[in-house]
Amino acid sequence: MHENILEMKEISKIYPGVVALNKVDFSLKKGEIHALIGENGAGKTTLIKILAGAVQSDGGAIFYDGNEYDTYSTSEALDMGISVIYQEFNLIPMMTVEENLFFGKEIKKGMFCDKEEMLKLTREAFKILDVDIDPETEIRKLSIAYQQLIEIAKAIINDAKIIVMDEPSAVLTNKELDSLFNLIKHLKNEGTSIIYISHRLDEVFEIADSVTVLRDGLFVDSLPVRDTNKESLIKMMVGRELTGTYPHDHEVSNEVVLEVKELYNEKVKNASFSLRRGEILGITGLVGAGRTELARMIFGADDFLGEIYINGEKVKIKSPLDAIQKGIALLPEDRKEQGLILSMKIDLNISMVIVKELARRGIISDAEEQALADEYIERLSIRTPSNKQLLKNLSGGNQQKVVIAKWLASKADIIIIDEPTRGIDVGAKAEIYELMDEMARQGKSIIMITSELPELIGMSDRAIVMYKGHVVGELDREEFDQERMLTMASSREGVM
Repeated sequence: MHENILEMKEISKIYPGVVALNKVDFSLKKGEIHALIGENGAGKTTLIKILAGAVQSDGGAIFYDGNEYDTYSTSEALDMGISVIYQEFNLIPMMTVEENLFFGKEIKKGMFCDKEEMLKLTREAFKILDVDIDPETEIRKLSIAYQQLIEIAKAIINDAKIIVMDEPSAVLTNKELDSLFNLIKHLKNEGTSIIYISHRLDEVFEIADSVTVLRDGLFVDSLPVRDTNKESLIKMMVGRELTGTYPHDHEVSNEVVLEVKELYNEKVKNASFSLRRGEILGITGLVGAGRTELARMIFGADDFLGEIYINGEKVKIKSPLDAIQKGIALLPEDRKEQGLILSMKIDLNISMVIVKELARRGIISDAEEQALADEYIERLSIRTPSNKQLLKNLSGGNQQKVVIAKWLASKADIIIIDEPTRGIDVGAKAEIYELMDEMARQGKSIIMITSELPELIGMSDRAIVMYKGHVVGELDREEFDQERMLTMASSREGVM
């Protein structure tokens, strides 16, 4: 048994109207991989922010590396060797990879920065990660998956004693996930302690030594991973048993509502497919396959060549406004940056697409706006004290429901959902799946982009596989096979 490097005892945090943490205990051994799990809103992020010095607790104490602390700052936490990789990346888009990794901690050679040494250390970190990234590339030019890897590289360079990874695999492919796990095992062997937060329970059993469960701000249990199973953890997390993970109670019409022909730009190469009324069409592929770019083209967010037909009529979509007017909605992968305004209240987020319809002589009716929000809060079971709650105070699952509410309010018939359950807990996932199935029953047509093949297989009526910008496979539901899909997603050979 290793001695504990960290003990958090009776940690409490209270926000107006919300007890985020109520006397929570958490301990971490040296060289241990410890999973921290729970539904969105369970208190995981608050606990980690207290550990990182970003939030001050309202009670309790932290014992770290033999010393007791009541409070410390984020910079002090970094100097102590505590590094946290949040879901929301702490990167500066216009700066290069190397500049981000050493921002505020530049290596000096005399009066000037030692750029060569920093580039050397950056490349060494990438070698450990087993990725090929140019250190002089600007962050804004990298995909979300690569930005995640940059955050992990930052922790490696900071030589942290404790690394917290908050949903690190949410945007990674299987190959990248294997590299991540190899890295975590390497860090463990070097004596680094890892706190691993994930909604993917399979990862917990593959990588973690111990697991701690939180629910509604309370400590539920902490135990070795070998002494539990997935069903037990789910029951601890949600307080109930979940059945029917992937509902499929809708029928697909033969009516084609969307057809795209030879869509082309620098990221997507001559993509063609159709979408039927009441259908859930899954699109998958590895990072860089062009899935998100294809969605952005259909939504008018990116320029393209090719043709789009809606209900048999050729249409011009040059902007998102054109798409919205044609009944197309896009729920982006990065909902917090592109799908919502976190500093605004729920009612304003839900109504933002239809403000003109709510306005009378240029004035928006506050009563109508709130009535609309209340309707969807009830209909989608959005957990919130009121429609005036700020979006940033909601859990990931409830934020995703607000994005769905926004587009349902717009009466969109074609709904593109990019990674519908990314960063969402198992209980909220089941609710999102039920909403998708209900939308399909109502005759709405859904394009679901997902990296999770079980999700694709469970929810889709038909699936498209992409590889390096090309549509390389199209499968009906009865043809679904995970190994076959992975083969298609990894190579253009032997498909279609």
